[in-house]
Amino acid sequence: MTEDAARHAEKMKARKAHQDKIVAARQVEKGLLIVHTGKGKGKSTAAFGMAMRAIAHGMNVGVVQFIKGPWESGERDLLRKFPDQVEVHAMGEGFTWETQDRERDVRAAREAWEMSKRFIADPEVKLVILDELNIVLRYDYLDLGEVVEVLKSRPADCHVVVTGRNAKDELIEIADLVTEMTQVKHPFRDGVKAQAGIEF
Repeated sequence: MTEDAARHAEKMKARKAHQDKIVAARQVEKGLLIVHTGKGKGKSTAAFGMAMRAIAHGMNVGVVQFIKGPWESGERDLLRKFPDQVEVHAMGEGFTWETQDRERDVRAAREAWEMSKRFIADPEVKLVILDELNIVLRYDYLDLGEVVEVLKSRPADCHVVVTGRNAKDELIEIADLVTEMTQVKHPFRDGVKAQAGIEF
């Protein structure tokens, strides 16, 4: 081994020892409230990636889609291949900003929220994905105070992931982890349609 390689190996060993010490000091275990927001793509995709990770660890997963009801999607089809571990409910009526019937959209959001509360309260479900909940909160289809209270009082070992643009400040405040997806460039602006296997 060269002198440079030996120095590098020693530096990496010291870095790992430091990281191990930091990790060992973190002893708290708890269910996390995670928010994926922002104008960029990937919020739901990241949540579904977490669902696959949870499945691999033997966890049960509940998914409620507040908006994306009418469309087929690859992630939904894949998750349904694990019926013993995953329950998926696509309960939305499509893009709410194109609605012709606000009462119908509010009703659909409330039904989806009731399903969400069932998952959150179920001690067997360890990961709950509330896909596009931020959208229905933005349009005041649900009572924000109720949603915040349910999420704050969830079981100690229940992880919840909330997706959608424009997360409310009150939700961000109670979250353990918030990621904002930033859009830099999007092919749709160049006339490229959504690609199967990539965007749905």
